[in-house]
Parts: sequence; structure tokens; C-alpha cells
Amino acid sequence: MKGPYSIVFLLFLVLAQAAVAQPQVQRNDDIRSELAALAERVGRLEDENAMLKQRNDALERRVEELRAPEASVRRSEPAPAPPRGPEPPVSPEPRPWYESVKVSGYLFGDAYAVLDQHDPDIEGQNGFWIRRGYLTFDARVAQDWSARLRFEVNSPGDFESNSKLEPFVKDAYLAWKHDSHEIDLGLSSTPTFEFIEGFWGYRSIEKTPLDLYRVGKSRDLGIAYKGQSPNGGIFYHAMLGNGAGDGSETNEGKKVMGALGFKPAHGLVAQLYVDYEDRPGATDRSTLQAFLGWAGERSRYGLQYAEQERGVDGAPDESVAVASAFGIWELTRRGSLLARYDRSFDGYPDADSIPYLRIANDTPFDLAILGWEQQLNERISLTPNFEYVRYRENRGEPALDDDLYGRLTLYYQF
Repeated sequence: MKGPYSIVFLLFLVLAQAAVAQPQVQRNDDIRSELAALAERVGRLEDENAMLKQRNDALERRVEELRAPEASVRRSEPAPAPPRGPEPPVSPEPRPWYESVKVSGYLFGDAYAVLDQHDPDIEGQNGFWIRRGYLTFDARVAQDWSARLRFEVNSPGDFESNSKLEPFVKDAYLAWKHDSHEIDLGLSSTPTFEFIEGFWGYRSIEKTPLDLYRVGKSRDLGIAYKGQSPNGGIFYHAMLGNGAGDGSETNEGKKVMGALGFKPAHGLVAQLYVDYEDRPGATDRSTLQAFLGWAGERSRYGLQYAEQERGVDGAPDESVAVASAFGIWELTRRGSLLARYDRSFDGYPDADSIPYLRIANDTPFDLAILGWEQQLNERISLTPNFEYVRYRENRGEPALDDDLYGRLTLYYQF
């Protein structure tokens, strides 16, 4: 083929080969680029691996250095003794003292006025006083063992002294309690009126008769045992004490006290109490007391009779006796009416030293208490109340003028 056609044909072949070769060249360039990038990544990885190897070698050298002294000590130590059995259990850490001690207390006092009095020296007297304050520490000592330390403070209450309030120890005993039985060692409550005072429930208004007229004491130093039957139908409290109350022993005589209670029916309770006190000379004393109580849903009632025989040196024996009845009626959700009547058949030789309530000595009398308790909340109450003493004829002598006390009593506990 010659001429222009051959030239055209040759030109066509060159262009076709160029067209075929162009994509191949492009692909080769891409492959070379990828290989270069891959080589660069491999280089970086090799550098990082070398650095890691250096760090690993350094750590291994450090571990060997730390192990060297320990291995040296181990080589110098004797071989360990063979095991002797399981290790004893580790005792728990002791609890902080404040988690095993409970602090509580209460206080009550009055704004009072002597509205009428057989003794003109105190008629019309009025003011404020604190009749009792308790600060109590109860501690758990060990399994079945506990302890109590209680302090009391009060005003003199004799209408004459203006001394400061001075606390003294009221309770200090160690108690063992198991199931429904308890043994108290030390200065603790006596069986004389502990149960009756709890049933009466208004110590803030007035003491129970044997406490008020000083026939018995609320505390004594000695050993006490109390408890109840499994079904609670029988309960008891016995005590052997000094007979000195919360004071110190001053003679070799002792006092034996015992109370036995019964719950024959729902809400009904009865208790018998007896004691004998060995006192110096011919001044021994013995007491007999009976109590009957009933508690309903919104009221409760109590009847009590007690008498005490008192020996007197060089004179005939004396006898004092008292009967008492009370009733409590819950008339509103936070308000209760309370009333009590005591009858003293013979009077008391030291009645004029009764705190907060001056009564004539050796004179028969009747005491009436009337009050209304208004609870401000569960721990605070305010009770307006009156105490009225009516005297009776005494061995042919005309009766003395009556006594009347008005009080507004504040009570709170914490």
C-alpha cells in the first residue's frame, strides 16, 4: 500500500498503540505509589517495635534489680515451718463507744403558788422550781450484759432554801439479762413502788403514796432479781439492799424486799409487796402493801393500801397506814384528765419535811389531786393541776386549816 493511504494507516496504528499504552502507564504509577506508602508504614512499625523492645528490656532489668534483695533475704531465712491448721478467725474491729451507749433523760418543773396553807409562813408563796431532772447513760457491755449510770438534779423544795441545783448519782448498776430474767448489781430501783409508779404514770405531777410520805425508798444499793413467767401472767421483783436508799451504808443491818404480781385477765393486774428492814436497836420496820389496777383502751384505775410497823426505842411501836385510789381518762387525742385521792389514817411524824408539799406532822389528812394533761407533742406536755390537803381532827384537837397548791407543770423528755 503506497501513497496517502499508507501514511494514514501508519498514523492510525501509532495512535491505537498510544491509546492502549496510556491506561497501562496509569496503573503502573498507582501501584508504585501504593508500594511506597506501604514501605513507609512498615518502616514506622519497625521503629515503634524497636522502642517497645527497649522499654521491655528496661523493665526486665528493673524487676531483676528488685528481686535480687528479696532472693538474698530468702536464702538467709530458715525453711518455713509446716502448716499447723487453719488460722483462727480475725476478731472484728471494736465498735466506737458512742454506738453502744444511749443517752436519754427528762425534766419537769412547775410554776407554783401556795394558795392556802395551815402554816402562815409560806401562805401566798409562789415561784418556779425544777422538781426533777434525769440524765441517763445506758451502755451495752457484752452479750446479755448492760450498765446504767443516771444522775438526778432537783430544787430543795422546802420553801426556805435557795441553794443551787446539785446533781447526784441516782442509778449505778450492772445488769445481766437473759430471756425474761434480770439480775441487777449496784444502786438500782427497789420493788417498793417501781411497778405502781409506772402504772400511775404521772410522776411529774406527784409521787406514789409510799414514796411521797417517805414510807419506802425508790433506790437501794445491793442485788436485785426480777422477771416474769413465760406467758407474762406472773411477774416478780426481789432485792437485798443496805436499806440506806441512795446514800451510804451506816449500820450492819440490811433490808429485804419482795413483790409478786399477777395478771389474771386482760387489763387486770394485782401486786403484793412485803419488806423487812433490820435497823439499829429496836427500830426495825416492816411493810405490807397491796395494789389492784385495771387498764382499758382510754382509761385506767388503781387501788392501793399499805401499812408499816415501826419500832421505837423505849416507846410503843408506831404504825402508819395509807389508802389511795386514782383514775386516768383520755378524753381527747392529746388530753387526759387525772384524779387521785389519798387517805392517811394516822399522819406522819416528819410530814413537814416532804419536798414541795408541806403537811402538818402527826395529823390525819386527806390529799386530793386533780389535773389536766395537754400533750404538746409526744415528748412535751403541759399540765395545770391542784393539790388539796384537808386535815381531820387529831386526838380531840380541832382540824387545821386546809392547804391548797396550784401548779402549772411542764414535762419533757429527750
